Amino acid sequence: MLRINELKLPLNHNEAELEAALVTRLGISREALRGFTVYKRSYDARKRSAIVLIYTIHAEVKDEAAVLARLKHDMHVLLAPDTNYRFVAGGAQPQGHDRNERPVVIGTGPCGLFAALILAQMGLRPLILERGKVVRERTVDTFGFWRKRELNPESNVQFGEGGAGTFSDGKLYSQIKDPKHYGRKVLTEFVKAGAPDEIMYVSKPHIGTFRLVKMVEQMRENIIALGGEYRFSSKVVDIEIERTGADPTSGQVRAVVLDSGERIATRHLVLAIGHSARDTFEMLHERGVYIEAKPFSIGFRVEHPQSLIDTARFGPHAGNKILGAADYKLVHHASNGRSVYSFCMCPGGTVVAAASEPGRLVTNGMSQYSRNERNANSAIVVGITPSDYPGHPLAGIELQRRIEETAFALGGGTYEAPGQLMGDFVKGRASTEFGAVVPSYTPAVRLTDLGSALPDYAILAMREAFPAFDKQIRGYYQPDALLTGVETRTSSPIRIKRRDDDLQSLNTRGLFPAGEGAGYAGGILSAAVDGIKVAEAVALSMAK
Repeated sequence: MLRINELKLPLNHNEAELEAALVTRLGISREALRGFTVYKRSYDARKRSAIVLIYTIHAEVKDEAAVLARLKHDMHVLLAPDTNYRFVAGGAQPQGHDRNERPVVIGTGPCGLFAALILAQMGLRPLILERGKVVRERTVDTFGFWRKRELNPESNVQFGEGGAGTFSDGKLYSQIKDPKHYGRKVLTEFVKAGAPDEIMYVSKPHIGTFRLVKMVEQMRENIIALGGEYRFSSKVVDIEIERTGADPTSGQVRAVVLDSGERIATRHLVLAIGHSARDTFEMLHERGVYIEAKPFSIGFRVEHPQSLIDTARFGPHAGNKILGAADYKLVHHASNGRSVYSFCMCPGGTVVAAASEPGRLVTNGMSQYSRNERNANSAIVVGITPSDYPGHPLAGIELQRRIEETAFALGGGTYEAPGQLMGDFVKGRASTEFGAVVPSYTPAVRLTDLGSALPDYAILAMREAFPAFDKQIRGYYQPDALLTGVETRTSSPIRIKRRDDDLQSLNTRGLFPAGEGAGYAGGILSAAVDGIKVAEAVALSMAK
């Protein structure tokens, strides 16, 4: 099998033209081409009037060796790598493992989901603990909060089956290094669970919330059929760690304790708790698990008309079915040394209430698969580091909470979000009425002055960034574009450090920190990939 990279064609080409371009590139006859598949498709929209599609193709040809020899100087034609997933234990139970011992996975977000799936596929019968509810019940609670302002602290955008990614754009791309093609395994399993086939080859695949719900359910059924066990509404409130010897910082996991009082013995615990499990972070810190503060970002959600973004990015090709709703990526290095950038951009989506603690307000972005809502939204955030919140390892959580409490108060204390028009924000004056951009956030947006919603260094950097972004996307600095506060859950504010060789906690054997909550992922795909890596580490540990 050959891989052909950087095969470029006009936007509106047909399949026959793609095949013709392929045989021309390889210098072979049509008869010598036995078949081909699209491995990846992206686009180059730098010239809006002449957008091109860029393909990576896997092709079977006659006399492959001769073609490779003839094109040996073409760096874009090479042997296709083997992207098939292979279990570290051959798809069966690792030799030497005790059948009576079960690994425990805490959390059913993408990281916990894939850790459980891989463990189940290796015959290790994982027990999966989730503090929230099954995804259907969780969806009812979440929509109830948006409509009735009734927050369930254990069942919301952050907590419940599927994790925070369930109520998002369902983006399935990442910039992580993936030499073992774990991402391909993730996409393959998603397709088996009901995702559209196109996620296997489009450059920026997405699924959307409603499809994710069905897929999560299907994957749960698969895990159970393989011997896994789920327990919902089962919050872990303690972890028993045996610390012995002269070094009090070393230890071994022995059991977890649920809020019901039940004790579950285990020596292999996957901690895939997500970035908002603040009470669990506090418990781990109290139990002596090594944790350190890490950088994250804070900011607002910004909404523009999706049509404005489409036209700015695609020009006369705006609305093209292949291109879909346009996204964007922006960054500005402010004069005060701060970086301001776009994050979790949701084309044709909505801004959603993402609170998980009473009296605190958080926003996030969400899109359905169709991406056909009126507004584009994105987080515009400012990077911060532990030097901005010095002290103990959990100081970043305290900063998040203070910002969220301020936002709750600015919104009137009823889970209405504080908002401000972009032009008013830049000029430092309160907004009093909406313009052309109708807010998508529910329950509602209350116009105010967001100048006190974030630390001064963040406000100053963002006021400088919005006009500067207009140079990157014409029309972006739209005076009546809408800012909605606040965005604080961009990533985990802590890292639960683990060893590079076996992925176990630095000072607690048997504890496998994983995914976004532990500081090792950011987004659905990277979290799922980390879940696979950790599952393999667990299997190898159990085989010893």
